[in-house]
Amino acid sequence: NHTLSALLIDEAVVSTQSTGKYKMKSVYAHFPININIINDNTHVEVHNFLGEKFVRRVNLMPGVTCKPTGQKDEIMLEGNDVENVSRSAALIQQSTTVKNKDIRKFLDGVYVSEKTHIVELEE
Repeated sequence: NHTLSALLIDEAVVSTQSTGKYKMKSVYAHFPININIINDNTHVEVHNFLGEKFVRRVNLMPGVTCKPTGQKDEIMLEGNDVENVSRSAALIQQSTTVKNKDIRKFLDGVYVSEKTHIVELEE
């Protein structure tokens, strides 16, 4: 188990020294999903998911900001800690989980479309 603990320590060091960028895209069949970025780019609101009036609000993890990419139905999450960026992306994706319907048919949601990790090596 010596190698596993060394690997976990290496991963922890890499995650604190790397910047992460995740692009997320909203996918919908009929009702267009609206994504609003609020509170100084630290909160995301998902409107009109499956035509529901309920507004899904996601608080992003510390150090993570969100901004539109300029493309239709796409946002970008970025931050200095890759783990917090990926956890924020997971929270947004989980907020649009389809309940009580056939998930093979209802593929609507907000999904990660691209991941970028920039590792800064210390000399």
